[in-house]
Amino acid sequence: MSVILRTVAVSDRGKARENNEDAVHAGSRLVAVADGVGGGPSGEVASAIVIKALAALDTEPEPPAPAEALREAVDAADRGIREAIEADPSLEGMGTTLTAILTDGDQLDLVHVGDSRAYAWRDGELIQLTRDDTYVQGLVDKGVISPAEARSHPQRALVTQAVHGAGIRPTFATVTPREGDRYLLCSDGLSDYVADEAIAQTLREQPELADCAQQLVQLALAAGAPDNVSVILADVQPS
Repeated sequence: MSVILRTVAVSDRGKARENNEDAVHAGSRLVAVADGVGGGPSGEVASAIVIKALAALDTEPEPPAPAEALREAVDAADRGIREAIEADPSLEGMGTTLTAILTDGDQLDLVHVGDSRAYAWRDGELIQLTRDDTYVQGLVDKGVISPAEARSHPQRALVTQAVHGAGIRPTFATVTPREGDRYLLCSDGLSDYVADEAIAQTLREQPELADCAQQLVQLALAAGAPDNVSVILADVQPS
């Protein structure tokens, strides 16, 4: 049985940024979030290029091999950033994170680069599906600091990989959805400032997609929202 997605997306520039470097797509076959790398030039250009490349998977006829099409779209996005830099050298250094889910029959294909996250909300449990490509996550993996210490580490936003037009090694995975699953994709404007426990409580208490997404963004704003914050929610349904 094939599945489709019922989705909603909310994005806010936050309380400290003058522009929003996040870009999102929420369709019936694809959800994706891209966060222009902070501190780099024209992050919003990079995130827009990546989302445009992947959004074609949702607007064109369904590919016969979705997983391969997703890989090709990510490669095309990386080339698109390189071409933009070659056309305008002032853009050199721009990059973006990327986390996306594409339907693939009765499966979901996941791609991840950077520190935007994907979670599954399943049977009352919040499950993180992605591993942050960050310096701080490397310290956690080595046991140097705890996950709790990572949340307040001064270098927590330092990504070790991004889509920047110079070749990438994304993480790809296949997820088998279950009835009742809800999937959350977000930029680090949510996950860095709102604890997983608060995210889980909101998912538990807000069954409506739009209300739940708005509430998650409001939690980030209440925490000060020094960064852009983007939230995508997707419920899996039979096609």
